[in-house]
Amino acid sequence: MTASSIPVHQPLTGIRILDLTRLLPGPVATMHLADMGAEVIKIEDRGAGDYARTMGFVKHTVSQFFIAVNRGKNCMQLDLKNPVEREEFLRMVEDTDVVVESFRPGVMDKLGVGWQVLRQRNPKLVMCAITGYGQDGPFAQLAGHDINYIGYAGMLEQNVGPDGVPALSNLQVGDLLGGAQAAVQGILAALLGVKMGGAGRFVDISMTDTVLAHNIMPLAAVNNFGSAPTPGRDLLTGGVPCYNVYRTSDDRFMAVGALELKFWEGCCDVLGRPDLKSSHWSLGQAVGGAEAMAIKAELDTIFAQQTLATWSERFAAVDCCVSPILRMDEALAHPLFQARRMVVSAQHPTEGSYVSTAPAIKFHP
Repeated sequence: MTASSIPVHQPLTGIRILDLTRLLPGPVATMHLADMGAEVIKIEDRGAGDYARTMGFVKHTVSQFFIAVNRGKNCMQLDLKNPVEREEFLRMVEDTDVVVESFRPGVMDKLGVGWQVLRQRNPKLVMCAITGYGQDGPFAQLAGHDINYIGYAGMLEQNVGPDGVPALSNLQVGDLLGGAQAAVQGILAALLGVKMGGAGRFVDISMTDTVLAHNIMPLAAVNNFGSAPTPGRDLLTGGVPCYNVYRTSDDRFMAVGALELKFWEGCCDVLGRPDLKSSHWSLGQAVGGAEAMAIKAELDTIFAQQTLATWSERFAAVDCCVSPILRMDEALAHPLFQARRMVVSAQHPTEGSYVSTAPAIKFHP
């Protein structure tokens, strides 16, 4: 294969990946790599296979969850406990660039397909292991889920609702940032190392480590003040009126992200409150203080007087980082994503037509 034969939008054409992962983090990681042109072979056991197949509502044979995170892959079944099928897997490894797995540490070794075995078969191989707590340390053998990872990493404590109780996001930060995106980053870096003439390597991805490493604002607060900020009262978590969420008269919500003074001034003009322009955190207003919370309460009253559509129309004419909070069905139909070709219609052999998102990373010549 020559460089000129590789499509611009699929730079990983020619890269072969064996995917042993299940559920969310690993499948999303390999889906992103497939979107960029890699050949991904999803290998499931001969029993239930990937649990995601039957997780949630199943119209006919497979869930929309499974479909959403496994596009662009070829699926096959192998029983790695069977010597014949294990040898088949090892032969495949000899002609493979990447193996991705998400078992607990040690499981691959017990199956006879651990790193030391695989690297002997293919010295240029990149192997990525995605786990909750990493390959070593006191929690290496513990089970966990997204809620546990973000809890340990100090992220969930900061993500509170108005009642002060930690709120659960429907975007799995530990799984998707900590697992999927970190795995893609590590795999691509390791592949580049091989391309530059280096040996293959083992990529150890801990979802909890990655969330901790990206928990920037609380880390800055610890360095500045010795402790994390009061939950729900920091600059980006509800402690200022210029970066907050407001309920409308039709029980919808607007997102105000006017962090910079110029945006706040524009927001105040739309709200008919130019007198509030001088009440901004950059001008000395205490983050999370009584004045900030009093002004936030005033904006609560103002936003509650009009519908989401009315506020959206008014703010659309002013560039001040104020926007409606959309439902998923509304987001899929929004001109923003339609113009970016982020929403496509797809067909599944058993489930029929469905809506899919397109790859978010776009390449141009």
